[in-house]
Amino acid sequence: MATGSRTLWKGAITFGLVHIPVGLHTAASEQGVDFDWLDKRSMDPVGYKRINKRTGKEIDKDNIVKGVEYEDGKYVVISPDEIEAVFPKTTQTISIERFIGANELPFVFLERPYYVAPINKSDRVYALLRETLASTGKIGLAKVVIATKQHLAALVPSGPALVLSLLRWGDEVKTLDALELPPAGRGNVSAAELKMARQLVEEMSGPWDPADFKDEFRIQVMKLVEKKAKAGEGQTVLQPEEDAPAHTGEVIDLTALLQRSLKGGGKPARKTPAKKAGAKEPASKPATQKKAA
Repeated sequence: MATGSRTLWKGAITFGLVHIPVGLHTAASEQGVDFDWLDKRSMDPVGYKRINKRTGKEIDKDNIVKGVEYEDGKYVVISPDEIEAVFPKTTQTISIERFIGANELPFVFLERPYYVAPINKSDRVYALLRETLASTGKIGLAKVVIATKQHLAALVPSGPALVLSLLRWGDEVKTLDALELPPAGRGNVSAAELKMARQLVEEMSGPWDPADFKDEFRIQVMKLVEKKAKAGEGQTVLQPEEDAPAHTGEVIDLTALLQRSLKGGGKPARKTPAKKAGAKEPASKPATQKKAA
């Protein structure tokens, strides 16, 4: 696993009069397969405009194959049938595979959140899963395919909603081995310093209110946009209309579902994944019907 220690940014953490210089390092790396276009007649790389990068000539799409570089300058060609055989299937489900304690998931794995809303009369089972997770302090680890890409995700109760937060895969998160960090524990921090720091933190503490934190750059840009629009500098852009996606699903017999799940012998979730029911969701914000295990 790559660790990497190159500093991307240097600055400081500040609170009150405290100033802690820090450097930022990458904590994750993309591990997806990178398909390059190649001219199958000469194995020359092909640009996105179907231009042979060596000859500069445009080539027909029938002469383009997909290759994966495994060494510098060396490729293996993968056929469409071979890609299709291993391509993640679009199941339209959020498949819970394990439940873990909510405090067990490090923040470094979090990537992108989605709200999950019930559809097709699934409110009751949705509420049951939400309340069960909230009361047990658990979150669900699931796999989901969105826009043809499979993701690991965490299903987390948040007030009246369930939130699906896409996660990084385990081999995408780098270790801390290459960083020079002070050892855990008080170390050279004195009791007096720790006491004053705690006091400062308490004085600066308050409730979480997202309205207190605004993107000042965006605000200034939108003010400029409004000013220009009022001055008649706006232009009209027509967008093509799109058909709204259809949603389908089934009404769940919740009691029977729970009984069947419990009759599975109480096996760990990693061996017996939770039952799942498909429901279509938009590629950008999936809203998915859930069956609780």
